[in-house]
Parts: sequence; structure tokens; C-alpha cells
Amino acid sequence: MNSAVDLPLGLADLAFAASGDALVRRTILPSGVRILSEHVPGSRSATLGYWVAVGSRDETEAVPGSLGSTHFLEHLLFKGTGTRTALDIAVSFDSVGGEHNAMTAKEYTCYYAKVQDRDLPMAVEVIGDMLTSSVLDPTEFENERGVILEELSMAEDDPADVANDRLFTAVLGDHPLGRPIGGRPETIRAASRDAVWRHYRANYRPRDLVITAAGAVDHDVLVAGVQRALDAAGWDRDEEAAPVARRSTTPATVQRSAGVVTVQRPIEQANIIIGLPGIVATDERRTTMSVLNSVLGGGMSSRLFQEVREKRGLAYSVYSFSGSYSDAGVYGLFAGCAPAKARQVTELMLAELHRLADGGVTPEELRRAVGQLSGGAALALEDSDTRMSRLGRAEISLGEFADLDESLRRLHLVTVDDVQELARDLAQRPVSVSAVGGVDDDVFAGLVS
Repeated sequence: MNSAVDLPLGLADLAFAASGDALVRRTILPSGVRILSEHVPGSRSATLGYWVAVGSRDETEAVPGSLGSTHFLEHLLFKGTGTRTALDIAVSFDSVGGEHNAMTAKEYTCYYAKVQDRDLPMAVEVIGDMLTSSVLDPTEFENERGVILEELSMAEDDPADVANDRLFTAVLGDHPLGRPIGGRPETIRAASRDAVWRHYRANYRPRDLVITAAGAVDHDVLVAGVQRALDAAGWDRDEEAAPVARRSTTPATVQRSAGVVTVQRPIEQANIIIGLPGIVATDERRTTMSVLNSVLGGGMSSRLFQEVREKRGLAYSVYSFSGSYSDAGVYGLFAGCAPAKARQVTELMLAELHRLADGGVTPEELRRAVGQLSGGAALALEDSDTRMSRLGRAEISLGEFADLDESLRRLHLVTVDDVQELARDLAQRPVSVSAVGGVDDDVFAGLVS
């Protein structure tokens, strides 16, 4: 590949070579189901994903019992179908040494499995059955309500998770992306089977479905297996439809809900996140953002790590991150430190962000960041999980596929001026601080306006 390959929704069949002698193919069935594969020579395993482009942001408070439906549904699809019990599903993968799981995100849900090449047809059939034919048994629904509440309690016991959830709400305000992915205890308690069933019926349709597989996969065999699985459930019969349109990528106007949010906890550290509106997933500066993040807080040689940990010994964990979605994003800087040092650490992190905006990066920092990201990208693609996920994100969110060679080409085009320009843009955006531990709002007084 010499450039990214567009993935138009109106093109039924597409095939192209990718770096490392991989072959990428896409087929769109008449029902709107999209099937993508990446055959990797020499692989003996494959990772499969069934994706639905619906996430926590798509729930609405206007529908009683709807909030938390996406996460609830992710759990319930493992609890049995008309032909398989929950145990049957688990045994299918355990008996061949495979892995299977699911993830709910803000803009999609994915049910996935990793198996030996010979077991891929089984994975296609079983996950296809789960996704199309779950019975959402009322007894299992109530059992899983308790499981999800325990999962939320586990997250609530993790101060970094709590700080992250509060930060997204603070930065994004009333935007649906500001809600926690898993729901809140009160919304899970209020969720009804009828509401979750309506959510399933409205969003789990052939035209919403994207299936990706990477590794030891034969595309034609994959397509035939998917068609059998969907036909068995009546999903692919006599119904023609175009794939569902991708989300709008026009940046939304977001209004932060708070400048400072603190949660009192009797723990040894204060977990602090500084956050501000980031960039959308399709922003042309996304590669520049990766470089900026590497320089600022992406590793042990980053500015945050060196200034906060190495030079002053104020924190063990300190880093930065970028979360990008279709129409909004969040950029954040995290540190865990003694409560008595919370203000100093926050001041240092803010100062590093502004120092990057005012003074830019050095050629050596740029070279190091590009090297780090290049190596990381190459190593990640040794795993079929990463390749499968890359296909899903390309199809659902980006509308284009960029292989390793193209990603490296884009990285090497980033300049020191590009990084400074983006840093200046970010530094002008409204800042919020979220902190969990033995701190209160007064600790951060005057640091954000």
C-alpha cells in the first residue's frame, strides 16, 4: 500500500495487499452486513470480532430504563440462545483452548474470540448464534443485574477509574460521551428487560453488523460461515439493506460541567487527572496527536515522567493520554501522588503542557517519539487481536484502512511545528481537574479558570 484505502459503504467487494504480505478483503452482503478479513501469512491462530456500532452514548434518558442497556446487553448475550445454554457457549471455547469475551465502549460493542485456525468456523457459528438468537431470559436478566452491580462496585473501588469517569463528565458536560460506559448503579437497578430488549431490537440488525477476522483466515470460508450463521437465525433472508451510515464527524460543541471535581477517599494517594477537550477520531492531526502525547507523557523519557517522577520523586505513575471519538475527544494528564503534593504535581503537569505549547519540541524529542510509536505499532501487529481491532475501527469509525507502512509514512511527516501548533491549540482549551483521595476542591483553587 502507498496510501490509506478508503472503505466506501457503497462498494460491495474490495481487496488489497497490506504490509507484510497480508491480504485485506471486504464483502458487504445484500442485507448490509460487512465482513472484513486480514490474512496474515504464517499465522496459526485467528481473532474474530462481531461489532455493532452502538455504545453507551446511544442510550437516551428519554426512554425509562434505557441507561446502561448497552452494557447490560453485552453481558446477556453470553447467557444462552434457543439452542445453546451459557455453559454450552463457555464449553465451546474452553474445550479448544480458545478465548472469548466482549467489550462495551462509548461508540460500539464488540464480541470477540481468539482460536486456532481450525476452530475459526466454530467461533463464527457460536458468536453468530449469541448475537442473533439470545433469549434474554428473565431469570438470567436478574442474575446478571447483580453481576453488573458487582462489576461497577469493583470499578468504584479503583480510584483511577473513578477519577477518569468524573473527568469525562466534567470535560464533556451533557454530551452523551460524558456518561460512564458501564452505567451507574442506579441506572442498572432501574433497567428493565423490556427496555434492554427494545435496545437490542433497535440496534442489533444486519445493517448494523460488522464482522472482522485477522490471522489464519480464508475470506471466502469466513463469508460462507457468517452467511450460514445468520441464515440459521433468519437474519439474512429476503431483506436487502444498505449498511448503516457512519457517525457524523463534525466536532460537537461541548460545555464542561465543572472546573474541579474531587471525591474524598481514605486512601494513600491522590489520583489526579487534568483534562480538556481533545480531537475527534478522524481529525487530520491524529498522527500529530500521537507524537505530542509521546513527548509529553507517553513513556519513561517523556517530559511528565522526567519532571514529576525522575527529577522530583513526586509520583510513581504519571502519564498522558488521548481519547478520540466521532465528534468529540478528551486529552488528559494523570498522576498518583501523596495528597500533600497534589497541588504541586498538578501545577507541574499544567506547566509542562504550556511549556510544550510555548517552546515546542526539539528535533531529538521528535525523533525519539517517532521511533517509539513506529516500534510500538510494529510490535502490536504481531498479535492478531490488534489486527482484528484495527479492521473494526477502520470500518466503523474511520472509513479508511491504513496499514503499517502508511502509518509509518504519516508518522515521519510530522514536524516540530505541527506538534507545537497542536499543543498551542490544546493549551487554549478549558481545563478540568478530577481528583480522588484525601483532597478537596480548595487544593486546586486558582489552577483552572
